[in-house]
Amino acid sequence: MTATIPRSPISPLYSQFQNPNPTPLFNPRPLQQRRRGIPLHAASSSSSGGGESNRHNSRAIELQKLIEDSAYEFNSKDSPSSLPRPLTSALLSNLATEGSHLRVAYQGVRGAYSESAAEKAYPNCEAVPCEQFDTAFEAVESWLVDRAVLPIENSLGGSIHRNYDLLLRHRLHIVGEVKLAIRHCLLANHGIKVEDLNRVLSHPQALAQCENTLTKLGLVREAVDDTAGAAKHVAFHKLKDAGAVASMTAAKIYGLNILAQDIQDDSDNVTRFLMLAREPIIPGTDKPFKTSIVFSLEEGPGMLFKALAVFAMRNINLTKIESRPLQKQALQTPDGNATVFPKYFPYLFYVDFEASMADERAQNALGHLKEFATFMRVLGSYPADNGLP
Repeated sequence: MTATIPRSPISPLYSQFQNPNPTPLFNPRPLQQRRRGIPLHAASSSSSGGGESNRHNSRAIELQKLIEDSAYEFNSKDSPSSLPRPLTSALLSNLATEGSHLRVAYQGVRGAYSESAAEKAYPNCEAVPCEQFDTAFEAVESWLVDRAVLPIENSLGGSIHRNYDLLLRHRLHIVGEVKLAIRHCLLANHGIKVEDLNRVLSHPQALAQCENTLTKLGLVREAVDDTAGAAKHVAFHKLKDAGAVASMTAAKIYGLNILAQDIQDDSDNVTRFLMLAREPIIPGTDKPFKTSIVFSLEEGPGMLFKALAVFAMRNINLTKIESRPLQKQALQTPDGNATVFPKYFPYLFYVDFEASMADERAQNALGHLKEFATFMRVLGSYPADNGLP
């Protein structure tokens, strides 16, 4: 028997932004005692001695000017907004190695796949759990944490639309990406066998990714906020008729038994996560880079074709395109009559392409796109993760 039941009442972590008396989620240190991010003038700081050092600084300053000249946000009705001073890609590389300097937010509880992604992106960092995706964005903006690592797409489940919308709503910058192989396990309390289970709890995407296995076992599926939260719930309440689909790490943390490993329907199950920061990095050309943008267009025949052609004619490969409704305008009509449905719904287009903003081809492509886009914003230009997940 298979069915989908509304989410189980798992008590979530409380967000400091929504609860006047929250459980300490971030445990922030006073600002004067905390490391306040990274030196923002690293690219142009003076150094003692040597032509090689001067050449390095000169190159960094040139790249910084390039970013400032190529505005990170463009609106056909507004002038480009001023930008914060960006980090250098070399400094970002050092931060990834010296992760112990950073507090990194992720959505979920301990044992979540997002926690593993945060630790892969920034080894030895202090991973900080957040109740919701919104909370992670707000934590970075409020200086409670230094970075956030959040999922954006899965090879089986597709895009995480909520995070696309939040990228536009907030002013954070993409400074990197990390891919993580997802290996689901069926977990239960010790002494419980598979035949004792009637239901299984997990995130909706995890349940969908294990559809065939769960159907064969005849388990009722219950959707909850995240995989590790499901494991925590099963362990905390000592459930005897319910299991959880979660990671091996979650099993160890919450003292659960692993009844089955690798129960996902497709072994090629990978989630891509974005690394977010308050400041952009200065893109380079010394390694493969990826750039993410969002733009909108006027309605008309061939407008999207025209927009994508600016990349094709410069031999720039697109790795992702996603459309999302342009909120607050969906029901507007030319005469302002909101009671009549319009002929079309305006959309935003999110595009990832394989080129650095330091590449002249990318600069020319975006300059061309600005000629007819009604809005455009560069979400980030960052090193691509081409390694094994």
